[in-house]
Amino acid sequence: MSSASALEAVLRCAATVEVAESLDQVRDDVRRFCAGLGYDRFMLFSTSAGQSEPVERIYWLEGDWFGTGEAVDAKTYMQRCPVTRHVVTAREPFFWTKTRHAADGELYRIVTTPRGPGIHGLQVPLFGPLGLEGAMSLGGASIDASVQARWAVKVVAEAAFLAARRLLAPPPEVAPGQLSTREREVLAWIAAGRRQGDIAATLALSERTVENHLRRIRKRLEVKTTAEAIRVAIRNGEIGA
Repeated sequence: MSSASALEAVLRCAATVEVAESLDQVRDDVRRFCAGLGYDRFMLFSTSAGQSEPVERIYWLEGDWFGTGEAVDAKTYMQRCPVTRHVVTAREPFFWTKTRHAADGELYRIVTTPRGPGIHGLQVPLFGPLGLEGAMSLGGASIDASVQARWAVKVVAEAAFLAARRLLAPPPEVAPGQLSTREREVLAWIAAGRRQGDIAATLALSERTVENHLRRIRKRLEVKTTAEAIRVAIRNGEIGA
């Protein structure tokens, strides 16, 4: 693409994403723009360099990441994609390549320029006032690995991350003794006997985030154990019996 038309396309996409009224609109705009660069796999998530798990919350996970044709949930992605952990030490977007070997299975490598067979991709660390705050990973079988395309994706990824965070921001702090919608959801799953790992996969959260929700629930309801929190929440009508 010419420099002028490329710049115009990037700015148009970023401006549209910035004022998107839904996460679906963000996805559609980013998907449409990045398809022209060869990308058909997407992951957008919040993260922090200060936590043991790189993924805090997944905003968007889509595409045939592992060549099986099946949808990939957050837990499976984290187990099979070691490249994601590299983002906590990165300062600029970086390319990666995944190849499949009969003996060794899937092999991921951080590369300067992706080429040859396999799935190639770009990981974009996203920074804010607190340092590393999120990242976007994109993949495809044949991608545009030019410098212009790399920085174009960076601009669009930043706009998508800010829009997703704005659209999915938690509601204002609830009154003492009351639970937020997400806290009620997590506690209801716990009350139903679901494990934290299963809840994390279902809600596209990390297990650390689920545990943080439970910690806030216990504090908000002024109890010491999750079992007590369930009893209080049922009594208060926060969750069903």
